[in-house]
Amino acid sequence: MMMMMVVFRLQMKLQSLVGSEEGQDLVEYALLCSLLAFGWVLGVKNVASALNSAFQGVSSTLGSYVS
Repeated sequence: MMMMMVVFRLQMKLQSLVGSEEGQDLVEYALLCSLLAFGWVLGVKNVASALNSAFQGVSSTLGSYVS
C-alpha cells in the first residue's frame, strides 16, 4: 500500500512536470552554455596549436644560435 502511494505521487509529479513550462528556460540556458563551452574548447585548441608552432619556431631559432 505504501509503495503504491509513492508510485502514485511520483506519477503525479512527472505528469505535472511534463505539462508545465517552468524548466524551459533552464533547458535553454543549459543548451546555450554547452554550445559556448564547445566553441571555447575549439577556440582553445586552435590557440594552443598556434602557440605550439610559435614556440617551435623560437626553439629552432635559439637552437641554431647555440650549435
